[in-house]
Amino acid sequence: MVEERKEDQRPENDEPKPEVFEVAVLPLQNTTLFPETVVPLAVGRDRSMKAVEAALSTEEKLIACVTTKAENVTGDDAKFEDLYQVGTLVNIKRMMRNEGVMQLIVQGLDRFKVVEWLQDEPFLRAKCEILPDLTTEDDEEVEALKRNIQTMIQQALALLPNIPPEIRMAVMSQQDPVQLAYFLASVLDLGVDTEQKMLESDTVDDLLTLTHAALAREVEIMQIRSKIATEAQTEMDKSQRDYVLRQQMKAIQKELGEDESGEKAEAGQLRERLETADLPDDVRKEAERELKRMEQLPQSAPDYHVIRTYLEYVLELPWRKSSEEKLDLNEARKILDEDHYGLEDIKERILESLAVVKLRPDSKSPILLFVGPPGVGKTSLGRSIARALGREFERLSLGGMRDEAELRGHRRTYIGAMPGRIIQALRRVGVNNPLMMLDEIDKLGNDYRGDPSAALLEILDPAQNNSFRDNYLDLPFDLSKVFFIATANQLAPIPMPLRDRMEIIQLAGYSDHEKLNIAKQYQVGRQIKENGLTEGQLEITDDALMLLITRYTREAGVRQLERAIGNLARKVALKVAEGTTEKITIAAADVKGYLGPPRFHPEEARKELPAGVATGMAWTEMGGEVLFIEATALPGGSGLTLTGQLGEVMKESAQAARSYLWSHAGDLNIDPEAIKQNGVHVHVPAGAIPKDGPSAGVTMASALASLYTGRKVRSDTAMTGEITLSGLVFPVGGVKEKVLAAHRAGIRRIILPFQNEPDIEDIPEDLRKELEVIPAKHISDVIAAALEPQPSAEGIKPIPTAVPGNGRKASEPLAAKDPDTDPM
Repeated sequence: MVEERKEDQRPENDEPKPEVFEVAVLPLQNTTLFPETVVPLAVGRDRSMKAVEAALSTEEKLIACVTTKAENVTGDDAKFEDLYQVGTLVNIKRMMRNEGVMQLIVQGLDRFKVVEWLQDEPFLRAKCEILPDLTTEDDEEVEALKRNIQTMIQQALALLPNIPPEIRMAVMSQQDPVQLAYFLASVLDLGVDTEQKMLESDTVDDLLTLTHAALAREVEIMQIRSKIATEAQTEMDKSQRDYVLRQQMKAIQKELGEDESGEKAEAGQLRERLETADLPDDVRKEAERELKRMEQLPQSAPDYHVIRTYLEYVLELPWRKSSEEKLDLNEARKILDEDHYGLEDIKERILESLAVVKLRPDSKSPILLFVGPPGVGKTSLGRSIARALGREFERLSLGGMRDEAELRGHRRTYIGAMPGRIIQALRRVGVNNPLMMLDEIDKLGNDYRGDPSAALLEILDPAQNNSFRDNYLDLPFDLSKVFFIATANQLAPIPMPLRDRMEIIQLAGYSDHEKLNIAKQYQVGRQIKENGLTEGQLEITDDALMLLITRYTREAGVRQLERAIGNLARKVALKVAEGTTEKITIAAADVKGYLGPPRFHPEEARKELPAGVATGMAWTEMGGEVLFIEATALPGGSGLTLTGQLGEVMKESAQAARSYLWSHAGDLNIDPEAIKQNGVHVHVPAGAIPKDGPSAGVTMASALASLYTGRKVRSDTAMTGEITLSGLVFPVGGVKEKVLAAHRAGIRRIILPFQNEPDIEDIPEDLRKELEVIPAKHISDVIAAALEPQPSAEGIKPIPTAVPGNGRKASEPLAAKDPDTDPM
């Protein structure tokens, strides 16, 4: 670098510069240039690049480099008062452009002083004057300073063995004290203030004095570092090599005059953070009390680290930090529609909540519970709601959680104590108003360690959660701004007090038509992209998608459907990777070749039902199903036999149906002797699957009535409803799923409890138009609507046995009683 400076200090065509001249100014950040030095510069800001281009357009290619006073002032933002008045005039030796950045090589020429600022746009420009060369006031003092500096340079080089030999030679051979000082200032990081004072020095004496002080400090630091390394190395043996950095840290703290543990430094940092943190008054008071305790403890004390971790949690929690919500209802509706097909009721409820927040910003966030079968989009709907509201999203999986402390945290008296998952989630998102999804809330467990659902009673209660106390923090935290959304597959496992705190929103299964639209709009495109294909390489027809829906998947949601589509996409990806170039279209006839034979054969409506068989509808976690209840007579037997792995409630429904028919045999044209003399066996197919619930009551009654009367149940009719011993029909749940299952099976005539008639509105309109819904208040209504009018030859025939005393057979009809002569 020294040789290069001597080689070319002025451009060849350099004219004598006037005393005052105009020149473009390049602001430098954290950098000071000195005369007679060659340095690289990177220029990327717009105003600075314009200044360089203006300098390059001149013959001399001169530009004035001035350092900014503050570190955070950039070249584009710098004003006249932000810049020093003394700088270095440089000549641009080389310029290269690389990705929008100018890479410059510049050579310092002379010092200058700004006389007058001329402009700040489009780049800085000023009138400057060249400062005179440095003068010497005391030759002996200058020589003494120079020799001391050279001695310290030798000491520094001895401590830095990796310095290249050419640099050593260039430094040691430099005789000009001014150039030596400028060179040292350019290679050492002395700080902008010190470097600027050196540049502004008008005498060699002042320049060397500053250089001597700065170099002495640097050499002292090098010696301390060498001493630290030596001491640490001598203290360690072979088994302690893993602790090198820790030992060096201790040595550094010892040289700085601090105690070895460094607890004062840690306490100081925590106090500084505490002073700047935005904390509630009661939280700040408790944090200061704990910090005072920590300052009085040695670092080796067990409580020291416990208090430090506690204070870090307190300082990192978003006590008052909230994210800004999007209150554009139209934009929120657009996001919800983009992410999910249908679900209009749920989208409307979310928009209602957003409207309330818009009208009353201090309102409490709602607490919702999405209940529905797997794969209907409960979790993804939560993500979409968070995106629509502009809130941070955090998901907590509660499935299998058995320890109440996982939600409330552990008390600090225990080793390894931590805050609960609610507080940890808030620490991760960094705001106090996220959307927090409590997934699988119906899968919570409980044991001797506590009941997590009991802890949720406070967390999900708007009247209490504004002062939630985690066991670890033991400070009130406001959870009322958190938008809680819980998800579950079933309501039954959720305790009633917890269920009462949430607004329940049912997500029923999708119809085949809805699944088809979801697959076309979302899943096919997503799977094509995830498997490395393009839309020009794969197309799946609607018939193929419908076949996947009906014969290759059996679910209320669409998770298995997307998995099947992904399987098809992978098969096609293999062909494309093997060299196929033409577009592959998969039709319904092609699916079997890709995925094999259909896996499911849905229960279809039987074309003709014998007497004693009725079609019912059932709800499962996977959606709805149709089931057939079969009853047959056992001549000479007695009682009721039930098979098909039925639960207690379903068995009681069968017993209630038989008892009702027996007690009202005359009203229903049933011979009571046929019931008395014959046992009945009731079977529900798919015996490997456990079944329970009261909703099969009307189907049991219809099957038995069909058996006793010989009238067949209509094959196009399915029914559901709970019955009582007095013959009333009570409402049941899961109507949408049940009706969708019946529709898939080809049934178009539905008998429902009268009180369930409003649930028909939840069924898609295109399906409602194809259905005939018959409301029933009483068992007699069900039997009248379900059974064919004419009996068949398949009913029960009473056993012909003589009845003593009246000379008739049991199979003969009873004569009407004469109230005057008949003793009964």
